[in-house]
Amino acid sequence: MAANFHSRTILFIDEIHRFNKAQQDAFLPYVERGAIRLIGATTENPSFELNAALLSRCRVYVLQPLTEADIITLLNRALADAKRGLGASGLGADEDALATIAAYASGDARNALNALDVAANLAAEYPDRRITKAIAAEALQRRVLLYDKQGEQHYDIISALHKSVRNSDPDASLYWLGRMLQAGEDPMYVARRVVRMAVEDIGLAAPEALNLCLSARDAMHFLGSPEGDLALAQAVAYLALAPKSNALYTAYGSVLSDIEATAAEPVPLHLRNAPTKLMKSLDYGKDYQYAHDLEGRVADMECLPPSLAGRRYYHPTQEGREKALAQRMDEIARIRAANKKQ
Repeated sequence: MAANFHSRTILFIDEIHRFNKAQQDAFLPYVERGAIRLIGATTENPSFELNAALLSRCRVYVLQPLTEADIITLLNRALADAKRGLGASGLGADEDALATIAAYASGDARNALNALDVAANLAAEYPDRRITKAIAAEALQRRVLLYDKQGEQHYDIISALHKSVRNSDPDASLYWLGRMLQAGEDPMYVARRVVRMAVEDIGLAAPEALNLCLSARDAMHFLGSPEGDLALAQAVAYLALAPKSNALYTAYGSVLSDIEATAAEPVPLHLRNAPTKLMKSLDYGKDYQYAHDLEGRVADMECLPPSLAGRRYYHPTQEGREKALAQRMDEIARIRAANKKQ
């Protein structure tokens, strides 16, 4: 839609995120010359959906959801307006009925007005022609949840679930899980993310968490929703209550950083197998120490490449099972030191 207002043409584009990045580039020369005033509306996050050049030339206004009080005001106006609303129908509405519709609308006036229209048709069948809470609930049937499986809400809510688990809050974790599943999210996507939580935030502090999450995934795959939802709920609640450690996650990240930053050194000779005479002549396997033949089953032998010798990646915490693993690492260090002296 375009209109001329003397100085510039105002170009309004609804759902501008549906234009791909190449198509958005077509607006740039006209915006830069001031030939048009571009107004774009989108339900998505502009940071992800608009190309950087166009976004840098725009001012972003974030429209917030309406409050429940705002929606109740709109519903009352719709009931009173005889020309554009339901005023001519002679319908009334209980306050708790309007509050129910407002709560279920999730900040969207269009959802609320649609629900009011359905409720009005239902109430018209009763002698008192009044929208009660029971009629409002019947009209709604299912809550209109603010959620977009492909958009920002998708990432916001899975982020809320993950961070609630990490913060050991089972109530919030179950709430965000329920929000996702009730809104129609693919339960197998949720299951995959729950497995990721087990290895990223729980780790070896409670290693059984991974098996529990894999079992929940299998149960969901076998049962489907809604029967399998409880399996995911069980896994999420357990993760929230389990001892937490990101030591393994951090350790592996450090490993990947070193692999990226250092040369790909060959495997030390003493760690190589020597199945042929030639390999033995080249000192493959020379000075290798067989741990099972040594005291404590630990050899004083460097297993990292020379440039990373002595590098320590894994630092267990004092949480859950990792406390015992930390003690075991200290014990291994003592045995290695004792074998070095021999």
